[in-house]
Amino acid sequence: MVKQALVFLADGFEEVEAITPIDYLRRAGITVTTAAISGGEMVKGSHAVGILADTTLEKLAPQDADWDAVVLPGGGVGSDNLAGSEGVGRFVKAMASAGKLVCAICAAPAVVLAPLGLLKGRRFTCYPGMEDRTSGSAVSGAAWSADRVVVDGNIITSRGAGTAGEFAAAIIGKLVNEAEAKKVAKSVLL
Repeated sequence: MVKQALVFLADGFEEVEAITPIDYLRRAGITVTTAAISGGEMVKGSHAVGILADTTLEKLAPQDADWDAVVLPGGGVGSDNLAGSEGVGRFVKAMASAGKLVCAICAAPAVVLAPLGLLKGRRFTCYPGMEDRTSGSAVSGAAWSADRVVVDGNIITSRGAGTAGEFAAAIIGKLVNEAEAKKVAKSVLL
C-alpha cells in the first residue's frame, strides 16, 4: 500500500525544509500532498519563493485520505503561523493520537509541537536556541538533543535547513524502510 504524507505550508516557511522532504518522499514512492493553511493555494516562503500548494487546510477532510505522516517545515514566521492555526493543531494532535508520524524541523518542534504537549517525555531536537522555548508542564520530561535528527517513536524532529535531507531520509525509513531511505540518500548524494 502506498504511504501518504501531508506537508503543511504556512507563509514564512523555510523553503529547503519543505521542498527537500517533498522531493525525497516522492522519490521513495510516497504520495505527498501539500496544504496551504490560510487563504488560497499560493504560499510565500521566508525567502520570497512562492509555492502553489495542492490544496488548503480548509478543503481537507479527515476522511479524504488515510494519512501516514504530517510534515511541519520550520522558518520562524512559518512556524509561528503553523502554531497559530487551530486547524493545524487539531490535525497534528489527531495524527499523534492515532500513532501516525508527526515530523517537524527547525523552529517547528519548539513552536508547534511543544505547546501541543507532543514533546512531553520525548527526546527531540530543533533549531539551536529554540529549545529554550520548550519549558513548562506541556513538555515535562522532554529531553533536547544536539543530534541532527531525532526519532522518538512516532515523532521525528530535526535541526534546520542543513539537516533537511537527513530529516527526509528518516521519514522514509519509518514510512517505507531503511533500505529505501538509503537508496534515496545515495541517489541524491546525501
